[in-house]
Amino acid sequence: MIDINLLKQICELPGAPGFEKKIRDFVVVKARELADEVRVDNLGNVIAIKRGKNNPENKRVMVAAHMDEIGFIVTHIDENGFLRFHPLGGFDPKTLTAQRVIVHGKKDLVGVMGSKPIHVMTQEEKTKLPKLTDYFIDLGMEKKEVEKWIQVGDPITRERELIEMGDCVNCKSIDNRIAVFILLETLKELASPAFDLYATFTVQEEVGLRGAQVSAHHIDPDFGIALDTTIAFDLPGAASHEKITELGKGTAIKIMDSSAICDYRMVAFMKQTASRNNIPYQTEILTAGGTDTAGVQRMGKQGAIAGAISIPTRHLHQVIEMAHKSDVAASIRLLKACLEEMNTFDWTG
Repeated sequence: MIDINLLKQICELPGAPGFEKKIRDFVVVKARELADEVRVDNLGNVIAIKRGKNNPENKRVMVAAHMDEIGFIVTHIDENGFLRFHPLGGFDPKTLTAQRVIVHGKKDLVGVMGSKPIHVMTQEEKTKLPKLTDYFIDLGMEKKEVEKWIQVGDPITRERELIEMGDCVNCKSIDNRIAVFILLETLKELASPAFDLYATFTVQEEVGLRGAQVSAHHIDPDFGIALDTTIAFDLPGAASHEKITELGKGTAIKIMDSSAICDYRMVAFMKQTASRNNIPYQTEILTAGGTDTAGVQRMGKQGAIAGAISIPTRHLHQVIEMAHKSDVAASIRLLKACLEEMNTFDWTG
């Protein structure tokens, strides 16, 4: 149904915010095979351009998928070789206990997220939720050995390979490498977009939509589509109104998140396109958390008619994340259909 080997490569490459080089280099190689032109801007965004088939007004559509993943940065090496760190993006601290991470220094070193053992905690400590500051990284080395390879400022990512679990894929960095995969696969399948396509693989989304803002300012798109994960709270104990989306129910068409209200015309166009092409979809309202939608929508000279295709994902911003293969396939189909049919919709309404 989907190219698992390609997705595995994309998800497992490191790329904390501001340190996207390895995933960027991979994307550039792939995009050059699929686009008419590929650029990398000063911030590190990759912009792959595919010209429209019949576009006399030179309309531009920007599709944004961020390459970065939540991670950490080394802030201190103590006298015993343990590392302290600062988050790059938002983490759920309770999921970090005894998890492996990779510190990317002069060479990659695997470490363990350590914390105070439960056996020596006070009763009060046992009942409190953990904080990021409760953790340190144990590399199993003395300070002098650690300092041969690691220095303050080195990035840290999660250590988790991609596996298939039933009908789902499970890995670190599903957010947002699943969207990188979807955009590359769409470029592969898209013969002739209606308008000029600027397929943009952005940086530093997890720390403030920074790449999308810069690239949208440069591209100045007429239309914008963000690709990102969204919460699937389809878990035991969730009330129906809390779920946001569910795995296996199709791709999600964003109505709003905390940083953007999607253009009603783009929402209507996506729904119409999905229905016409028999693509399963669900709608998404995310009241907490934002995506590149906001940057794409606002940072061009006149703004953009913007919306988003969201991929339902469980366990977001934890050590591992999970998406349903059929929802990923539906997302590729919807994006491709939207890009092919964008000139058929009455955008003046």
